[in-house]
Parts: sequence; C-alpha cells; structure tokens
Amino acid sequence: MSAEATGAGSPAAPSPGGPEPPGPALAPTPPTPGAAGVGAAYDLKPLSPSSKYVKLNVGGSLHYTTLQTLTKQDTMLKAMFSGRMEVLTDSEGWVLIDRSGRHFGTILNYLRDGSVPLPEGPRELGELLGEARYYLVQGLAEDCQLALQQKSESLSPLCLIPMVTSPREEQQLLASTSKPVVKLLHNRSNNKYSYTSTSDDNLLKNIELFDKLALRFHGRLLFLKDVLGDEICCWSFYGQGRKIAEVCCTSIVYATEKKQTKVEFPEARIFEETLNILIYETPRGPDPALLEATGGAAGGGGAGRGEDEDGREHRVRRIHVRRHITHDERPHGQQAVFKD
Repeated sequence: MSAEATGAGSPAAPSPGGPEPPGPALAPTPPTPGAAGVGAAYDLKPLSPSSKYVKLNVGGSLHYTTLQTLTKQDTMLKAMFSGRMEVLTDSEGWVLIDRSGRHFGTILNYLRDGSVPLPEGPRELGELLGEARYYLVQGLAEDCQLALQQKSESLSPLCLIPMVTSPREEQQLLASTSKPVVKLLHNRSNNKYSYTSTSDDNLLKNIELFDKLALRFHGRLLFLKDVLGDEICCWSFYGQGRKIAEVCCTSIVYATEKKQTKVEFPEARIFEETLNILIYETPRGPDPALLEATGGAAGGGGAGRGEDEDGREHRVRRIHVRRHITHDERPHGQQAVFKD
C-alpha cells in the first residue's frame, strides 16, 4: 500500500493497511530519564525489518509515515531506516527521536514532495534551517538560507546615517570615505539661554531637511549627525576630507534684561551648499554645468582650479546668523541704536 499519513495521534491508534499487531504486553519498568511523558514506561526493542509503516515520536510530536518516504532522499533519516542501522522502538512500536517536533512535519512533507511552503517569520525560518541541517535535508536547508538572505536584503535601510559621538570618531569617518560629507550638529540640550517662540519649530525644520537631503543624495554624499557640539544647530560641508563651508543657524537675541537663543532655518542656503559640495565627488569629477550654476569653487565655473590651488590657504565659507540687539540702550528721548 502506498498511502501515507503524517500527524499527531495516540500511540495506541491502529495502523492503516493492517500493519503488524503489537507484540505481547510487557511488564512496566521504571521511567527512562529523558523519555517522553511523566511516568511513562518503555522497553526498547529493534524495529521490525518487514514493517512498511513507521511510527515516529519526535520530542512528543507523533507522526505516522512509510519507509518509502523516509528513504526517498539521501538524508540522515534514510541512513536510520534503510536497514544499515539498528533503530529502537518503545513497547508500542514508536521510534523515539530526541529532537523538537515543531518542524518535523515540514521535514516529512519536503521528503514527500520535494518542496514546501516556508515560514514567513525569520525566527521560524531559522528554526527550520536548524532542523534541516540536523536531518541532512540539503535541499530544504538551501531553500531556507535563500529565504533568510532575501528577507535580510529587503530589510536593509535605504541609507545609513552615522551618529558622531566624539571628535575622534568624526575624524575617522571623514578619513574613511571618499564621498563629500554633510554633517548636521543639533544639540537641543545645549540651551544656555531661553528659546524664542519659533526656535523649536526651526530646529525641527533643519532636522527634517537633513533627512530629506539624506534620502535624495544617499548614494553620492555621506550624511553625519552630531549631538555633542557647542552649537545648537550648525551645518558643515566637507569635500576631499576638508571643511568647505559651514552654515550656523544659531544666534543670540538680546532682549530687554535677558538673552534669548534663536534658531534660524536658512533652507535655500543649506540646499545651495549641498549642491556645491557635489563638486567634490571624486568618481564623477567636476561637472562644468554644476560649476557654472553654483558659481564654481573658484568663482569661474571651475576654470580657475589649477595646480596653484593647493598652494593657497584653504578658506572655509562660514555663514553665521548675525547677532543683534533689539532693545533700546540709549538714554530716554534719544533714538534707538541697533548693533551688529
């Protein structure tokens, strides 16, 4: 008979097709350490070589199948049930395998059909991979490895943004990349003075713009975040390991009898400096159209960049919000003076 069935059941259930009746009952013996079931008694005996059907107890999960299924592929189960090894059963004819039975049904289905639906979760996939390796089911193990690899690749982030936690770490990151670098320093806890009403909104707008730029240019620029600097909000732009420009978005407002910290959001200036830094992409080389559109590193569409550039002192374009006084310091009756 070629019909096969696999599933949990009672050890006393009759075998389909009229398998051999169990032998005479044996006297109970003390429980074997590690045996399935508390208080269960087992007398182990060899598996009958003439049996066409096999009852398997895998970690308490009961399965009923045929020798044809177990020996169909070159696995550890084929070595166990091909007659080359002695297989022991309990008093009711169940072959005991000391493994978790959670995925054993999937193992049997793969032996029958050559393919099975794989679990969706990576944890279940990893468990099934471990069982496939234990039973030496090579094809199923390869399928599980491929599925895990595909899930890992699909979960990879679009871009990675390192968080700078020390000056040394920043130097290492700058030295390890050939890409231009855009760094945003946002240190909200560095609040020496009280904030103005719109400063928090502007700080969030700077962070949001940074995220948008990181998604747009993630393949061409390296984006860093810094949370340890002295400024509350400051952009830095690096090309070929050197700082090219800086946009500081923090200013101090001197109001009546107190000082306030103000955060600006110079969106157009930040976007302009991001485009300027693309000139320093080493694989692509200077783009004449981009140099002309942005004014060029030397102010002449890139034509002025020559060998003598390295001899000139390197200058960083620093754009800072102007610090100003907004209250009247003059005596009463005189015109107010605003100082830079």
